[in-house]
Amino acid sequence: MAVDTKPARPTDSPALQAADANGAAASDVTRSMPHALGPEKSILSSMLKDPEQWIGMALEEGLTREHFYLPAHGLLFETLRELNAASKEIELVSLVQLLHDRGNLENVGGPAAVTDIFTYAPNAAHFNGHLKIVKDKYVLRSVIRTCTEAVSEAYENPEETLTLLDRVESSVLGIRQGSEGVVGFHIKQSVQEVMNHFEALLHGNLEVQGAPTGYIDLDRMTKGLKPGEMFVVAARPSMGKTSFMMNIAEHICVDQKIPTMVFSCEMTAFQIVQRLLFSRARFAMAQLGKGFKPNKEQLIRLKRAAEEIAVSKLFVDDTAGISIDTLRAKARRKKREDGLGFIAIDYLQLMKSGSKQAQNSREREIGEISAGIKALAKELSVPILVLAQLNRGPEGRTGKSLGVPRMSDLRESGTIEQDADMIGLLYRTAYYAETPEEKEAEAGRAELLLAKNRNGETGHVPLTFIAELMRFETRVRDENEQAPE
Repeated sequence: MAVDTKPARPTDSPALQAADANGAAASDVTRSMPHALGPEKSILSSMLKDPEQWIGMALEEGLTREHFYLPAHGLLFETLRELNAASKEIELVSLVQLLHDRGNLENVGGPAAVTDIFTYAPNAAHFNGHLKIVKDKYVLRSVIRTCTEAVSEAYENPEETLTLLDRVESSVLGIRQGSEGVVGFHIKQSVQEVMNHFEALLHGNLEVQGAPTGYIDLDRMTKGLKPGEMFVVAARPSMGKTSFMMNIAEHICVDQKIPTMVFSCEMTAFQIVQRLLFSRARFAMAQLGKGFKPNKEQLIRLKRAAEEIAVSKLFVDDTAGISIDTLRAKARRKKREDGLGFIAIDYLQLMKSGSKQAQNSREREIGEISAGIKALAKELSVPILVLAQLNRGPEGRTGKSLGVPRMSDLRESGTIEQDADMIGLLYRTAYYAETPEEKEAEAGRAELLLAKNRNGETGHVPLTFIAELMRFETRVRDENEQAPE
């Protein structure tokens, strides 16, 4: 639909007048805001006819209620999104009844309007094209609102030039970032099999029912990461939880040839792959900044690691602040297309929930995210490892308990403890050593406390952290060494 450039008149549609009233940022906007009602109806029609296919696609492309110019269309999309997130059946009769029960039926134009939208698009062949049009019109409206607000502020606060410039710059950058689709970083398949840790488990006559992590004691206790399970690994900052997650992801994807998807809310795909490459090659990346030149053996290791990772079926999505709905849609698609077998998320508290109920309660939002991850693990029948942040509880302890975490240290711990099948608390004792001698004695020593294991034993997993390689390895506990309290 072409953009309407006529001045708004009293004879214009009340719905369009309402949309302009809500969308315009200043009263001197005399033309209708850019919009495309036809494409809006078309994509909604496709979603009604094939919800599983097109609602997921729309969420992957970042479509939100705000992208719709007509409030009725935005309300209908939000209702469809909620039903899809709850895995409820979407069909015309029950949808109309639900809208009626919620008191929203007249707000979307009544039963006739919903039926009209359902029959509007004869097929979904143009879904992607119409979706782009809707998003483009939203970008134009966002530019108009941002510029109008900037003009108003420039008149009202002319002395705050630098502050105003920074706000305008951030707003425009936000529009650009919101308009760009996020493409997952893909590394192709055909993996060279490396199963050293797995073979060690088999040699010990231990049965692994799920994906092996590569850590002997952890695999013995968990019997591997099993489909449908949610494994939370929590730690204080700087403990190496991202390295631990990537070490497990590397073993599962590169060594075990299991298609893996990593959602990184904190680091870029480049940083993730850089860590993975140098860690696998056992090459201290920090050396390169000091004029160090690798020898032939180190170059061979780097080349071999690069080849092994390049052919692995690994997908990295570095969307910052990804919502649980979007993550679910992307994971579903990878499951369909590539047989996804393992998911890792870094980290839970950086994710978002799109529901209205969660907007005013961080605890509720975390609860919805946690429950959503567990539901996704069951739905796709894959294990999901999710990182989480601990509060300052470990620092407040004394004696031998200094730095040793507990499940109660989990931020918003109630829902996470309930949803997780396993909870591992990662810490390094050297981090809390008080004297240089203690730091030296504890250097590299790490522990993973498996505090919850719904289907097996709990206990301490001794580890060694090689800081320069960003790598955790199995450590054999000394005969006289006792597990931390």
